[in-house]
Amino acid sequence: MRLKLLSCEILYREFCAAIAHSPHTVDVEFLSKGLHDVGSETMLARLQEAVDRVDDSKFDAVLMGYGLCNNGVAGLTARLIPLVLPRAHDCITLFLGSSDRYLDYFNAHPGVFFKTTGWMERGEDAGELTQLAVGKKLGWQQSFEELVTRYGEDNAKYLWSELGNLTKHYGQLTFIEMGVEPDATFEARARQEAAARGWKFEKVAGNMSLIQRLVDGIWDDRDFLVVRPGWRVGAHYDGGIIAAEKAGS
Repeated sequence: MRLKLLSCEILYREFCAAIAHSPHTVDVEFLSKGLHDVGSETMLARLQEAVDRVDDSKFDAVLMGYGLCNNGVAGLTARLIPLVLPRAHDCITLFLGSSDRYLDYFNAHPGVFFKTTGWMERGEDAGELTQLAVGKKLGWQQSFEELVTRYGEDNAKYLWSELGNLTKHYGQLTFIEMGVEPDATFEARARQEAAARGWKFEKVAGNMSLIQRLVDGIWDDRDFLVVRPGWRVGAHYDGGIIAAEKAGS
């Protein structure tokens, strides 16, 4: 098969490694990490533009290196060839290999930030998935005065006390080692950041399974959604995470 992969640049090293071992011809386009910061509607529009730029005559399917990502892929429509997406809430699922493993880890470590090579070298903000955090969506980076102007004084006081310093709710930094690191430099940087914040540090082994199977064309229904032409991605708040819906319905 000839496959077109559209992926967040956070997964650059991982997908490059996986493509090198794929039996298929995979052309890849990496999109800016900043897409996560523009809101779900704008993110969807830009992803759809990228999908629509794909020459349907040259490829058998378009692969998406994204999770649901705060509904950023909800509404994404397949044109003349199928879309294939992993069933994942966000990219941490891809790094850990399954949504079950991600949820198990997060439930056991609710105050955790994650780091990978991609998060560290592709632009650092507050770490982990701050673009998915409620605090950022509500404006936790704004001043108290700006919050008052936007939400009113009572709401601003609540937001400032609960979300004004998002990192106060966290106490651990977990570095996910994917096997694509050139040396121990990234782990050392993550350890230093945890120490500087006074947080616990842990390193866990990542799992390339979802990433590799996506580019290998092994798309079982449990872990992947194949969207037929004329259908779109819908967000489903159950174990499946995403489902196909008839476009225009």
